[in-house]
Amino acid sequence: MSTQHASHKQVINRLKRAHGHMHKIMEMLEDERSCVEVAQQLYAVEKAVIKAKRLLIHDHIDHCLGQGDQDSQSVQTLDELKEITKYL
Repeated sequence: MSTQHASHKQVINRLKRAHGHMHKIMEMLEDERSCVEVAQQLYAVEKAVIKAKRLLIHDHIDHCLGQGDQDSQSVQTLDELKEITKYL
C-alpha cells in the first residue's frame, strides 16, 4: 500500500504556507512589531497546521481505512469519524 495520496500535495502546500508565516513572525518579533500583529500571524500558522492535519487524517480514513467493499453502516461510521476529527 502506497503512503502517497493525492491530498499530500495539498498538505505540503498548507505546511509551506505555515512555514512562510513562521518566518514572517520571527521577522516581526525582531522588528518589535505589536503583539496583536504577531498574534494574528500565530493564529494563521495554527489554522494552517490544523487544516493540514485534518486533511491528512481524512485522506487516511478514505484511502487506508475505507478500502474494500463497505456496507452503508461502514460508510456512515467512517463519515462520523471524519466529522469528529475537527475536534482534534
